Amino acid sequence: MKTGRGKAVFGNQVFSAALKTQPNRNLWKKELDMIHIEHLTKRYGDTVAVNDVSLDIEKGEVLGLLGPNGAGKTTTLRVLTGYLPPTDGTIRVGENDIRSDTLSIKGKIGYLPESAPLYQNMLVYDYLMDVAAIRGITPDRRMARVRELASICALENVMHKAIHELSKGYRQRVGLAHAMMSDPEILVLDEPTSGLDPNQIIEIREIIKEVGKEKTVIFSTHILSEAEATCDRIVIIHKGKIVADGATEELKQQASGRYTLSIKLTGTTEAVCKDVFRAVTGVFEVKTGAPEEGQVSLQLSCDAATDVRPSVYRIIRDKDWGLLEFHRESRSLETVFRELTKEN
Repeated sequence: MKTGRGKAVFGNQVFSAALKTQPNRNLWKKELDMIHIEHLTKRYGDTVAVNDVSLDIEKGEVLGLLGPNGAGKTTTLRVLTGYLPPTDGTIRVGENDIRSDTLSIKGKIGYLPESAPLYQNMLVYDYLMDVAAIRGITPDRRMARVRELASICALENVMHKAIHELSKGYRQRVGLAHAMMSDPEILVLDEPTSGLDPNQIIEIREIIKEVGKEKTVIFSTHILSEAEATCDRIVIIHKGKIVADGATEELKQQASGRYTLSIKLTGTTEAVCKDVFRAVTGVFEVKTGAPEEGQVSLQLSCDAATDVRPSVYRIIRDKDWGLLEFHRESRSLETVFRELTKEN
């Protein structure tokens, strides 16, 4: 691979000229077969890192794999990408099986590990051109592909710089461009925003969202806000097992099997309200909030499978109480995560 600084002027000049043409994003649109993970287990000696995981991932999903450190996220991704063999179970991408068709599956996946393996002394332009050559992109297509990825990953202004001169956020972008070079159908990212500052996190998040319009993206993280802002679907893994799987709002509602209905009323008393609302089907508990003159604040703990709002509203209307507030509270993803991954 080429490593000299002497190509700085050449690389920058060629790249600047190439940028005059807008990238053609249609060049990397492809169909993707569903990923099917069945009873996946990975052991290291006596340690079980991934424990009987089964999961289907649909075309075009942006899936976040959440879990505390040591939960098995990285191991799951390494087995998925063919970097490690499974101990038990299997993974299929379309008709390809991870055990018998490892190379075929690897050809469909772009993988960015947590620490991107970059050649630090190379210029960004030279590095990506060499990656394009290694990935088998024909000489007449390499320039267009590098230009296309530079636009997607917002690298235009640093193409003439050595990689070691870049911030970590830009190095992550270079690693992302590397992972996407061969136009993979699936993009797998392991902790892509780890160690980045808030601005860099937002920038990488926007890139993932944009890429997710065209491809299936699977990324691991323990940053809850990151997953909530980026993912179509979240899978929470703890001690090698899946403990939750669904859209963010579904997880918030279903994790404990309950939700809270908050109400503020006038023209009644706490004692009367407790007696009346405890009798409603689907209400487990009635709590009172801080007292205010002439007002009663209540929190109804309700069964997630039952919408009690019509029944509660009819009671309030029939009794002619004044209704000041009436809303269903959304539990935070952080609360759900802590509940599902606590030790006991």
